[in-house]
Amino acid sequence: MSDMITADLVDLDLSADTKEAAARSLAARMVAQGRVTDLDGFLADVAAREAQMPTGLDGGIGIPHCRSEHVTEPTLAFGRSATGIDFGAADGPADLIFLIAAPAGADDAHLTILSSLARQLMNAEFTDALRAVGDPAAAAALIRGEEAPAVAAEGAAAREGASAGTGGSAGEGASSGATAGASESSVSVSAAASADTDTATTPEPAARPFRIVAVTSCPTGIAHTYMAAESLENAGREAGVEVTVETQGSAGFTRLDPAVIAAADGVIFAHDVPVREKDRFAGKPTVDVGVKAGINRPAELITEVRGKAERGEVTAAAAPGTPVERAGDSSEGYGTKLRKWLMSGVSYMVPFVAAGGLLIALGFAIGGYKINKAPSVMDHFVWTQSDSWAALLFQIGVVSFGFLVPVLAGYIAYGMADRPGLVPGFVGGAISVTINAGFLGGLAAGLIAGGVVLSIQKVKIPPAVRGIMPVVVIPLISSAIVGFLMFVVIGKPIASAQKALTDGLNGLTGTNAVLLGALLGLMMCFDLGGPVNKVAYTFATAGIAVASPSDSAMKIMAAVMAAGMVPPLAMALATTVRGKLFTETERENGKAAWVLGASFISEGAIPFAAADPLRVIPSSMVGGAVTGALSMAFGATLRAPHGGIFVVPLIGNPFLYLIAIAAGVCVTTALVVVLKGLRKPAPGSTPSTTTPGGASAPASETKQPVAA
Repeated sequence: MSDMITADLVDLDLSADTKEAAARSLAARMVAQGRVTDLDGFLADVAAREAQMPTGLDGGIGIPHCRSEHVTEPTLAFGRSATGIDFGAADGPADLIFLIAAPAGADDAHLTILSSLARQLMNAEFTDALRAVGDPAAAAALIRGEEAPAVAAEGAAAREGASAGTGGSAGEGASSGATAGASESSVSVSAAASADTDTATTPEPAARPFRIVAVTSCPTGIAHTYMAAESLENAGREAGVEVTVETQGSAGFTRLDPAVIAAADGVIFAHDVPVREKDRFAGKPTVDVGVKAGINRPAELITEVRGKAERGEVTAAAAPGTPVERAGDSSEGYGTKLRKWLMSGVSYMVPFVAAGGLLIALGFAIGGYKINKAPSVMDHFVWTQSDSWAALLFQIGVVSFGFLVPVLAGYIAYGMADRPGLVPGFVGGAISVTINAGFLGGLAAGLIAGGVVLSIQKVKIPPAVRGIMPVVVIPLISSAIVGFLMFVVIGKPIASAQKALTDGLNGLTGTNAVLLGALLGLMMCFDLGGPVNKVAYTFATAGIAVASPSDSAMKIMAAVMAAGMVPPLAMALATTVRGKLFTETERENGKAAWVLGASFISEGAIPFAAADPLRVIPSSMVGGAVTGALSMAFGATLRAPHGGIFVVPLIGNPFLYLIAIAAGVCVTTALVVVLKGLRKPAPGSTPSTTTPGGASAPASETKQPVAA
């Protein structure tokens, strides 16, 4: 740990009175050492981690930490507060503050060192020595493990004695007292052991200790994961219980030996992220709590799991889970799961839309807009005629588009019920196409298919029939039920709703069309490729996923793609015109954002939004709304669902379309530059340097080192 903390990163008189000010003060030392490139960006990552769960621990410890792209190397800063700072611990303020900064791609070796520190924090002798030490260099040495806690405490006592004019007597007294205490403890233990020996006339074989296996994990996987492990192991030793812990941290995890799990009498899960491969522990008494419970009350957890073992309470064998649950979301609410199920279908559908839409667009580009009237290439195809090739591309694209709704429905059901949901999902989606229920019908069919399969799987069946359930019974019964519901019960109302939606879009003109374009632009730029973005994109692609889409549907597609290009292009332009407002990493990302934005990849702006969401996201939304509204007002149309500027030749009114994009990019760029230019650090908390003109500039915006 010698390269992770130095005396310059230690503040034994931390004067901050809030956790934000403490983090800023310690982070400023990291900036001064060149270990953090952007103070505000790093602090935003620290705050985001703190929002997930308070980092205060019982015993007067605060351990704010995060992984951040603004960190150049794994770094640790330490501060000691005389008054204490509230980090959310149940027992009150923290006086020992450790700020841990890990790069986004920190290597396993450094993360292992950080985990070692986290374990030391569970050692009272270590924390007592940190409270007593009087020299930053000694504190750094103690944290690095180069100086034993007892030696550090003796040195601190000696320095205090010297400053009071008593020479080394105080240190000697403390040392003697500690030695005497240790001797008395040894004597009492020996006496107790002798008494036990005298009273035991016949030695009995030692009883097998109670055995516990535990898993600890936290969102960042740097500190709490290992502190909980150390706390559980210490409590186990005190209780005479064997505790073996699997730490599922950022450095990865080494699976417990299956034999150890099999021999365990109980299981403790202390975690804030889903336990990986949880089914390994099924069938045993289990206590399942948050990671901080593992740190703060390990003895209670051990007692609880022993009680469950005595009562014979065991967990049922865990099912493998659906794709959503295997992704770690099994404990989330129904609303979150619903969004995940829908996004599962959309993610599988989008490639069909992109391939089919681009093929259709190429067919129109080569053969003109009457190519949709061409005969089947099975009946007429001339190798030397461009119209034949155009017809071929168009007809392949139409076939690809034909899969859109069945794939959407099938993979919604797959997200809900795994592979058994695919058959009824695809069948329901195909029926939706047949009855003209369209996109809405596909959504309903997928949800119904998944629900039907889940219901069938809950029915208890004889063992003799289980073998044919996945391949015969479930597909047969679920497809019949879904087909009946789609054809007879809900299909017609959904088809009517789909027709009303289509007619409404076709009737959009003037102000209504402009407002719709602005709304779609806001949605495209709200989460940059997230669920809201995908809703707007799916809405647009569903409109053109037919052989002959309406003019309004193609206008919507054009507005959506134009707005989605704005955020990355604007960030690229902003880093070009006002580079000093951005970190070096962001300026490099800005170069890539030119290409990503031009290719209609909204995710190119995510690094900027993650570092400064309050300025970047609202600015992007305003620019996206401007572009979407202008695109609709200009009447630009687009048949291709993707491609960015590379499909401009396929766009109706291409010149005005590019003007709409340029207008949105300029608006977003101007807003970002203005908002970042107004940004000021908290009063008295951010060191600054003086520019040649005498003005004070934030340290994060200069290349001068920040004073510690």
